[in-house]
Amino acid sequence: MTDFEQLGAFYLGARVGDDFKRSDEPLLYDASDLTTHAVIVGMTGSGKTGLGVALIEEAAIDGVPVLVVDPKGDMGNLALTFPDVEGSDLEPWLDPSAAAREGTDLSVYAEEQAKAWREGLASWGQDGARVERLRRAAPVTVYTPGSTAGVPISVLRSFAPPPPAVLGDPEALAERLTATATSLLALIGRDTDPLGRESLLLTAVLDHAWKQGRELTLPDLIRSLQSPPVKQLGVLDVDLVIPAADRTKLALAVNALLASPSFEAWTRGEPLDVQRLLYEESGRPRVAVVTISHLSDAEREFFLTMLFSEVVSWTRSRTGTTSLRAIMYVDELFGMLPPVAEPPTKRPLLTLLKQARAFGVGLVLSTQNPVDLDYKALSNAGTWFIGRLQTERDKQRLLDGLKAASGAVDVGALGETISSLPKRTFVLNSVHSSRPALFTTRWVMSYLAGPLSREQIAKLGQLGLN
Repeated sequence: MTDFEQLGAFYLGARVGDDFKRSDEPLLYDASDLTTHAVIVGMTGSGKTGLGVALIEEAAIDGVPVLVVDPKGDMGNLALTFPDVEGSDLEPWLDPSAAAREGTDLSVYAEEQAKAWREGLASWGQDGARVERLRRAAPVTVYTPGSTAGVPISVLRSFAPPPPAVLGDPEALAERLTATATSLLALIGRDTDPLGRESLLLTAVLDHAWKQGRELTLPDLIRSLQSPPVKQLGVLDVDLVIPAADRTKLALAVNALLASPSFEAWTRGEPLDVQRLLYEESGRPRVAVVTISHLSDAEREFFLTMLFSEVVSWTRSRTGTTSLRAIMYVDELFGMLPPVAEPPTKRPLLTLLKQARAFGVGLVLSTQNPVDLDYKALSNAGTWFIGRLQTERDKQRLLDGLKAASGAVDVGALGETISSLPKRTFVLNSVHSSRPALFTTRWVMSYLAGPLSREQIAKLGQLGLN
C-alpha cells in the first residue's frame, strides 16, 4: 500500500470485503468532508481510539490544526511518536507489571514491544520517515487545566470580553453570556437554569462590563454581585428579583472559590485562547490535547463550557471557507450533548454543529453510548464511523438517528453488518458517498500506551515531548 500519500486525503486504513478480510485498497477519506462534521460510535474495545488517533495524525500531516478534548487521558498518546521506535523510547511508558507477567526484564520487554510496533507500521506501508514527518508537521502539546502536570491553562484569571464579531451579534453575545454564567454557577454548585435569578444577575453583570470593553476579574465580579451596576433585571428592580441578602450568598460562594487552595492552578499558564491552542507563535499548526481526566464533574462542565464557547467565538471571527481550516475532536461525548437534559455544554456544541461548517471548522465527536446522544443535533453530521455496538438498544438508537439524518440509509442491511463487525473494523457512512464503505483501521504512528496519568503527563515535559 504505497499510494496513500495524497494531500487532502486521510489514510485511515484499508477496505475490507463482506468477509471482513483486508484488501490492498487503502481507505482514503476526503478531508473536506469533515467540514460537515463526523461522529465515531462503537462499544469499548471496538477501536474508536485508534481510529481517532489515525484521523488526527492525518490532519496534522496535512497541516490542519486539531483541538482534542480528552476526558479519559488516552489522547495524550499522540505525543508518543518515535521515528526509530527503539525499546528505550517505549520503556518509560510501559507497565513494569506487564513485563513481570511475561517473566522478563522491563528493558527486554520494551525491545519486544518496539519490534512489534515497527513491524506493525511496516505492515501498513509506514516507516520512521513518515513518523518524523508527522512530528515536524504539527507538534503535540498536552494541556491540563486546573493542574500543572502538563501545560496549564488560565481560565479564572478574568472574564474578558469576547471578540468584536461576537459583541456585534446579539444572538452570539446572548449565547456567550449564558454559557459563561451557567458554567460558573455549575463550578460553585449553584442552580444553572439560564432563567434562574442568579444566572440572570451574572449575565447582566457580565453584559454591562463587556459592552464597555472591560474584563472582570473574580474580585471585580464579587463586588459587582453585591452592588450590581444595573438597577433592573427585565422590568423589575434588582432588589425585587434577587434581594441583597441572596446576592451576598452568591458573592460568598464565588469568594469561596477564590479562597480555595486549588484556585491558583486555574489562574496559571496560558490564557484560554483558541488561536494560541491551534497555532504556535511562528504560525505552525499544533495538535492541542486538552486532558480533563483529573477534574471533577463540576470542574469539567465549567471548563468545557468555557472552552466550547471560546471555539464558537474563534470560529465566528474567521472568514467563510469551504476548505477544512481546523478540527475539534471530542474523544468521549458522554453527558455533553444528551437528548433531553440541557447541560451548559450543549448550547455551544449545538451552535458549532449548525454553524462551524461555513467557517471550515469540523467537529469529530466520539462516543460508546449512542443512547446518550441527541441525534436531532447530530443529524448535522455528514459522516458516521460505526464500530461494533454491544446491545440491540444501542444499535437501534443509532439506526434511528441515521435514518433521521439521511432517509437514504438501508437500515436493515446496515443493522446486520454492525452486529458482526470485528475489532478495528468500521462502517463509513457518508452523505458524500453513494454507499457505505467497510474498512479496518491502519496501524497508528503514535504509541498507544493507554491513559496517561498526571505523573506520566509530567514526564512528557521532562523528556522534551511536551
